[in-house]
Amino acid sequence: MPFEPFIITAEMPRELFAWVNGLRRQHYPVERNQLDAHVTLFHALAPSLLGELKPLLSAMAGEFSAPEARLNGVMDMGKGTALAIHSPAMLEIRSDIAFRFRGALTAQDDHTPRLHITVQNKVDRAAARALQKELADIDLTRKFRFTGLGLHIYKGGPWQTIGSWSFRGAARGKQGG
Repeated sequence: MPFEPFIITAEMPRELFAWVNGLRRQHYPVERNQLDAHVTLFHALAPSLLGELKPLLSAMAGEFSAPEARLNGVMDMGKGTALAIHSPAMLEIRSDIAFRFRGALTAQDDHTPRLHITVQNKVDRAAARALQKELADIDLTRKFRFTGLGLHIYKGGPWQTIGSWSFRGAARGKQGG
């Protein structure tokens, strides 16, 4: 049986998701685009953690209000393009989750990520530069609040959604943005 890790995402508001998902559909190579636009917090959590993941994500969503965030321009990914996100509040929530799973994180997940939404990947460098130039001419700055946490399982390309939990709690001091 293949290793099917869990992925945790930060969920976006509907309007922002629709816009960035449209960019992704327009610029991501069709033959490789198996996912909708997303913000990954953790890439590969072990399947054995499922019993802990669901109650933890539910508790975190219940404890925190929606973290402030801001699209912060274009991110050059070499052979791709992403939209950078600034959100100290979401990074603090992610840090709390990482602390719970210390010792069980992969090397990729055992560091603070640069939050982003990939709209293009695995293209030649010229195509990536062209999109980055096109996007640089647009005001990409948008303030928003993440709406929740999502849990997915990797299925060899596409993901299967396990659950999504909406933020509904008190801020607990994690709203700076």
